[in-house]
Amino acid sequence: MKYISKEKEGEDSSEYDYDAFLSYSDEDRMFVIDHCIKNLELDRNLKLCIHERDFIPGRDINNNMVTAIRTSRKTICIITRSFLESDFCMFELNMARMESTHSRNGKNILFLVFYEKLSSKDLPLVLCEHIQKQSYIQYQSNEIGNAIFWEKINDAIYA
Repeated sequence: MKYISKEKEGEDSSEYDYDAFLSYSDEDRMFVIDHCIKNLELDRNLKLCIHERDFIPGRDINNNMVTAIRTSRKTICIITRSFLESDFCMFELNMARMESTHSRNGKNILFLVFYEKLSSKDLPLVLCEHIQKQSYIQYQSNEIGNAIFWEKINDAIYA
């Protein structure tokens, strides 16, 4: 059974299984469980693809990753030092870039969330190039900034 994602005015009626695939390192899984699922799935009724919950056991991990990206409206990368050090996370980021270029006619499907403050010298060149061309968001832990943060992520999924 396919999940038909919510449509915004002017958006095509393509079907996706998920509104967004969350790419994150294992060290950041509590942020995903405690905050992302609550604020995006429970509060905003979005359907997220979370690898530890939604990947098919026994299937090749790379196949699971590519399928998650292809069947999601957007890929949201939770950028931290541990994300940048993870080969799996960087593979997901690069596959989302490839999906944008080759399968979605240049439409950007990648959205970066900086969960930690990182300087540009800490970032690989591919990320520096991306943030010069595309919007991203820095996580806000204060109450007002936090409410705006989650609303901006919701908006980015339909941008």
